[in-house]
Amino acid sequence: MAEHTAPHRVSRRMLLGSAATAVVGGSILGQFTSGATRSSAAIQAPQLLWNPNPSGVGLKAFEGIEADRGGNHPDRDYVVVEGGDHYRFNIWKDDRDTTGDGDRQRTESKGMVQGGTTLKMHNGETWTISYEMFMPTSLHGTSKFTHIFQTKTPVDNGGPYVTLDLGRSGSGETLRARAYANSGSPDIASTDLAPLRNKWITIEWTLTIGSSGKAAFVARNGTGTNAPIAVQGSMSNVKIPDQGDYVRPKWGIYRSVESASSDILDTYLLFRNYKAYRGT
Repeated sequence: MAEHTAPHRVSRRMLLGSAATAVVGGSILGQFTSGATRSSAAIQAPQLLWNPNPSGVGLKAFEGIEADRGGNHPDRDYVVVEGGDHYRFNIWKDDRDTTGDGDRQRTESKGMVQGGTTLKMHNGETWTISYEMFMPTSLHGTSKFTHIFQTKTPVDNGGPYVTLDLGRSGSGETLRARAYANSGSPDIASTDLAPLRNKWITIEWTLTIGSSGKAAFVARNGTGTNAPIAVQGSMSNVKIPDQGDYVRPKWGIYRSVESASSDILDTYLLFRNYKAYRGT
C-alpha cells in the first residue's frame, strides 16, 4: 500500500463529525451503565461496548484530545476524521507539549465514549481492545520514549501502565508492547518494526485491570482474523491499577524530542475499527 501523504489540513466539518451516535450493542451498553451485577456478567461472553463510526461520531468517540495544549499552532489540525472511516493523528517536529520542560510532544486521544457515556475499566475486569493501525515510513522508532498507545488513571495521572512503543537500538527499530510501570518496563512482546509499516495492521490487547493484573498482546501483519500474527505475548503481575478511579486508554503519538533529530519528523498515525469488549 502506498504511503499516505504528509500532515495536511482537513475540513473542520470532518473534525467533529455529526452529533448522531450509532449505539453498538445498545442493550448491552444499557446493562453496563445501569449497574449490571458481576454474577450476571460472569455468565455472558465478552460483549462489544465500543465500536465508533468515525464519520458518524467524529471526535466524540473519545473523552478528549491532547495536542498543542500551549496553543502555539492554532492553524493546525491535529486529530481529524479522514476518508470517512479512520482517524488521522498529525504531529509536527516543532510541536512541544506543556509538560516536560519542552522535551516532548503529544498528539493523543484519551478514553472511550459510547453514546455519550464514558466507558471505564475497573479493577478485576478483563477488557479486550482491538483496532487497526497504519504507520508510515516517516514515523520512526526512537532511542527515547515514543508511545503510540498507553493506559493511565485520570484521578492522579498515574501510569503509563501498559504501552505500545516504537523503539530504536542502533539501526534497528522495534514495535514493543511493554509493562511500562513494572520494574524495568519489560517487553510483553517485541518485533521488527519495518515489515509493519505502510499497511494496515491489527492490534489486540487483553487487559485484566489491577495492581497485579494481566496483559496479552497480539499484532497481526494485515487485517482480519486470518491475517498472519507478527508477534504475540502475555504477562502476569502487570501493574494496571484503577487507583480507586478507572483506567483509560490513549492513542496517538507521545514522544521525547531528545532522540536523534533524524527520527523526529513531521508525521502521522492512522487508526480505524476501534472495538472494546468487557469480559468477566
